[in-house]
Amino acid sequence: MAKGDDLVEDLKEEIVGMAKQGAKHPSTAPVLTGAAVGAVAGAILPVVSLPLGLIVGAGFMLYKRVRP
Repeated sequence: MAKGDDLVEDLKEEIVGMAKQGAKHPSTAPVLTGAAVGAVAGAILPVVSLPLGLIVGAGFMLYKRVRP
């Protein structure tokens, strides 16, 4: 398997990098923005709860950072 083909490993590497570097990591701001947007959507939409919106928003942005 070529490097970059394993989504789980790429996500793990990105999350570990964000955990080690904190706000200095280039993915931190977009992922936090996605979490905030998801949380707002979760608060507004009747079917989605705030925590679920937060998780989905952050997850989507993290995925878009790994697989543009």
